[in-house]
Amino acid sequence: MRGRGWASGRLELHAADLDPAATAYARRNLAPWGGRVHTGDLFAALPGTLRGRVDVIVANAPYVPTDAIALMPPEARDHEPRASLDGGADGLALHRRIAAEAGEWLAPRGSLVIEVGRRQVAPALGLLAEAGLAAHAEEEGDLDATAIVAVSG
Repeated sequence: MRGRGWASGRLELHAADLDPAATAYARRNLAPWGGRVHTGDLFAALPGTLRGRVDVIVANAPYVPTDAIALMPPEARDHEPRASLDGGADGLALHRRIAAEAGEWLAPRGSLVIEVGRRQVAPALGLLAEAGLAAHAEEEGDLDATAIVAVSG
């Protein structure tokens, strides 16, 4: 997440994850930029001082439907933690939570970028619209994933 001040050359970078192993890697990767890393559940892990002033939220939430995990290539399903793959019955369980809370954390005209599978684009756009975010899809080549960009009012 990037806080106010980008135009002035000041970057405030925060990352959060539920998995302590993931946050350990993030700390190492973000150290050169002075990034702060928080271990916890989504927005609850972040300092309250960020509320309403985040310019960009990038969320890499799991979006594989639970029943589809068995159909994934073995290198993914056998070696990735299940929590990093399993997005619930339709793959959008965490996306719903992120959409519901993002507006509270975004600055005016702030953006949320989140990834979904191609078959999830329409429902994801709908849940973001329900949360008051204007969203559109950005598809890249022949990948099965699509980035959704949502902007706060």
